[in-house]
Amino acid sequence: MNGTVVAPQPEAVDAGAEMLRGGGNAVDAAVCTALVQAVVDPLMCGIAGFGTMQVWSPAFGPVSIDFHAESGSRSREDMWMADLIGESADGYTQRLAGDVNELGYGSIATPGTLKGLALALHLHGTRTFAEAVAPAIAWAREGFAVRPFMHSAWIHDEDAAGALPLLRKLDYSAAGRRLFFRDDGSLKRPGDRIRNPEFADTLERLARAGPDDFYSGETAAVIAQDFARGGALVTGGDLRDYAVDVAQPLTGRYRGLRVCSAPLPAGGAHLILALNVLDHFDLRALEHNSPDYIECVSAVMAITQEARRTLGDPRFIDVPLAYLLGAEHAAALATRVRRRPRTGGSPATPAEHPHTTQVCSADAAGNVVSLTHSLGTPSGVITAGLGFMYNGAMSVFDPRPGTPQSIAPGKRRYTAIAPALVTRDGVPLLAIGAPGGAHITNALVQGIVNVLDFGMTIGEAVAAPRFSLIGGAIHVSNRIPWQTTRELERRGHRVVRSHQSYAFAGLHGLLREADGRWRGGADPQRDGMALEV
Repeated sequence: MNGTVVAPQPEAVDAGAEMLRGGGNAVDAAVCTALVQAVVDPLMCGIAGFGTMQVWSPAFGPVSIDFHAESGSRSREDMWMADLIGESADGYTQRLAGDVNELGYGSIATPGTLKGLALALHLHGTRTFAEAVAPAIAWAREGFAVRPFMHSAWIHDEDAAGALPLLRKLDYSAAGRRLFFRDDGSLKRPGDRIRNPEFADTLERLARAGPDDFYSGETAAVIAQDFARGGALVTGGDLRDYAVDVAQPLTGRYRGLRVCSAPLPAGGAHLILALNVLDHFDLRALEHNSPDYIECVSAVMAITQEARRTLGDPRFIDVPLAYLLGAEHAAALATRVRRRPRTGGSPATPAEHPHTTQVCSADAAGNVVSLTHSLGTPSGVITAGLGFMYNGAMSVFDPRPGTPQSIAPGKRRYTAIAPALVTRDGVPLLAIGAPGGAHITNALVQGIVNVLDFGMTIGEAVAAPRFSLIGGAIHVSNRIPWQTTRELERRGHRVVRSHQSYAFAGLHGLLREADGRWRGGADPQRDGMALEV
């Protein structure tokens, strides 16, 4: 058995693979990779973000380590009601007058990423935090090149789909303008280097003092002072009191295999619900990406999209998960899918919301990790001297009181992120996850089905043409044949073709093949890779 790391950033994958080569385990490698990602992809993720990690170890089996962002103690349920404009095209974020929930200090929720990564390392790793963060310090100090996907995300016009363009976040702060723009004021381009010595200094301080310094030490004091000056909803007390949730993952069965994914407020319930329903269908008989196949799977996607509006932080709302993920419910929904409901909806293509990233890792001892972490949407805020951007996680909360995703102090924002592990006979077979906002569940379902139903390699599974039911319309990648989409339209479906050949989230995964080796697959739309050691 070997060790393997896969992620969307080559620099981060290389660091994680070096950790494995040096004797670290899969958790060490995942944490090391994630910390480098925070440096080399600073608008996709960061130490002031959030996420969730699925870990499988021979000693403990599956465990979920959740570090979602929490609404600050200064937040109130109705504080933005008068400012509501409407939802983004995919229903993933809310638009407010002045963009106060997506840009600036008011958009920041209490971050959990650093504490989550540190706890995972403490519970299941073998290396110190100082060892895990050393490559990230080097990349921040020495600099890295702007990669093509990074640049394309920066210039992508999300405003048409109801989300702020990333350019607004890049130039929000003086530190951001120094980092991301050339001396002449133009945006840096692919190949240009970004050096971030202030972030290197911050990470070195955290390496010396420990990651708790971010929450209750010198770094926390600097953050709290800046938050107070900027009118943030998060206080120094919120940082000090933040706690990571460690729990059993949500589990389901698909084709006789066990699927483990992230509990609420993450999106594992959606993934398991979709697979529960699809388990009633012979998808191989429908033929991959045929009109019948797309029609069937899209109908299941519509069901999970409806369910999303009923989910949220279980500490604040009652979520009937036993019913939602139960066998009887799945059977009833399968009957509904067999009626082949027609789709409609807006012709607008929803934003990809690429502000998230993924790591999968496995080692020779049998440990496996799937980790998704994010900034949500970046806030644009970089505290002077610290070098990192904070999350903009408040954008997903519903400003209307009395809904499952309404604002409340200490409430964790719901997300679609759903890193997953699939086991066969108690042994991990597949680790998979994806960034991509509202498209995440739809992409993960297709990736898992590609492997388990159609026998694809992991590279084939993450690269196969995808589709995504969002807003009542079937959105298809540009590699889905026109004759297929014409037949779907003839059947009464609204079909929207993406201009992208690789579209709808960014699948990354590991598959244990018949020889016992872990092979990795990185979605070609991103810049990543897999490395075996």
